[in-house]
Amino acid sequence: MSADKKSIKKVVLAYSGGLDTSIILKWLQTEYGAEVITFTADLGQGEEIEPARAKALAAGVKPENIFIEDVREEFVRDYVFPMFRANTVYEGQYLLGTSIARPLIAKKQIEIARKMGADAVSHGATGKGNDQVRFELGYYGLEPDITVVAPWREWDFKSREALLDFAEKHQIQITKDKRGEAPFSVDANLLHSSSEGKVLEDPAVEAPEFVHMRTIAPEDAPDQPTIITIDFEKGDPVAIDGVAMSPATLLTRLNELGRDNGVGRLDLVENRFVGMKSRGVYETPGGTILLAAHRGIESITLDRGAMHLKDELMPKYASLVYNGFWFSPEREMLQAAIDYSQAKVAGQVRVKLYKGNVTVIGRTSPYSLYDQDLVTFEEGKVAYDHRDAGGFIKLNALRLRVLAKRDKRG
Repeated sequence: MSADKKSIKKVVLAYSGGLDTSIILKWLQTEYGAEVITFTADLGQGEEIEPARAKALAAGVKPENIFIEDVREEFVRDYVFPMFRANTVYEGQYLLGTSIARPLIAKKQIEIARKMGADAVSHGATGKGNDQVRFELGYYGLEPDITVVAPWREWDFKSREALLDFAEKHQIQITKDKRGEAPFSVDANLLHSSSEGKVLEDPAVEAPEFVHMRTIAPEDAPDQPTIITIDFEKGDPVAIDGVAMSPATLLTRLNELGRDNGVGRLDLVENRFVGMKSRGVYETPGGTILLAAHRGIESITLDRGAMHLKDELMPKYASLVYNGFWFSPEREMLQAAIDYSQAKVAGQVRVKLYKGNVTVIGRTSPYSLYDQDLVTFEEGKVAYDHRDAGGFIKLNALRLRVLAKRDKRG
C-alpha cells in the first residue's frame, strides 16, 4: 500500500545509524509526524552497532522503540546455508551477498511492526537500486496489507548537498568523510562486502586497492599454500580442520582464511532487476571457499541426474534471490527439491588456498558414489564389458546417422 501521511502513527525503520538512515529517521518524524521505531540488525557487517542506540535516542526515539538484534547465526543458518546448498551464483559470478540479507531484515521489521502495532515499515534503499524491491517484496510477502514508506522515492531532496543541509539543520551528526562526496557506497554483512558508485562508476577503470576491505591482494598473500578440511552434513558445513562450529562461527573462520590468502575478490558489471547495469566490487572470501568445497563434496555424493538437474535449476533460484522473491512459493518449491538432494551430501573436503585461488584437492564420504574399480584403467574387480559401450554409442548415434543420411541425399 502507498503511504498516507495522515494514517501513519507508527513506522518501523530499518536503521543502520549511518547518515542516510539518520536523515530518514528525522524526515519521518517531521514529514509524517510519526512515532519511529528503529530496527538495527547485526549481520556481521564488522562495525559496532550499539552506537545506533545512542543516535536513535538523540533523535528522540523512545528507549522501548529501539530494537537491536544479533542475527548472525540465523542469517547464516536459515539464509546463507540454504542458498549455498543450491551452489547459487547470479550471472555466473555473483554470490548474492547483499541480496540474501534483505529478506531477513524485512522479516524482523514485520515481526516488530506486529508486536508494536505499527502502521508502516520503512527502509533506506534508493529508487534506482535492487534493495527497494527486495525489502518491499519481503514486506508484502509476509504482511500483504502493510504500508511501506520509501523516502528516496518520496522526498524532494535533489542532491547530496541538500541532504547534508537537512542534516545540519536538524543537528544530525555528519562525520568528516561524509561532508563531501563519499568515494563509494558500501554494504557489508558476514557473507560479503560490496562497494559501488563514485570511483567505481567507470567500468573501464580498475578499482583502487583501498576499495577492498575484506581481503588482502592476492599478490601479497603468503608464498606457501594454506590447506584446510571442511566437514559437511546434509549439504551444510559443520567443521573446519575437525573442529565443530556453529554456522556463523564457521563462516567467520572461512572469511579469515580467505582474507589472508587473497580469496574472494570480484569486479562485476551486473544487470539490476530494475533494468540498468551497475558495476560493483564484491568480496566474498568465506563464501568463495564454501562454494568450491560444497561442489567438491557433491561431486562424489550426488548422482549425475540429480547434480545436472540442480545445475539447471540454479540460475532460476539465483534470479529469485537476486530479485527479492525469497518468500515466494517458487523459491520454496525449489528449496524443497534442493534440500531433498542434500540428504547424503556428507563427508570431508580438503581445500588448498593460494594467492586468490581455491582448489579442491581431496574429498571423502561414507556415501560416496565413486567406484575406483569401475573407473580404473587396470583390470577391475567389478565386471564391466567394454563391448557394451559399442551398442550404447550406436543407439545414441542413431538420430545423427539418420540426419547425416538425409543431408547426404540432399
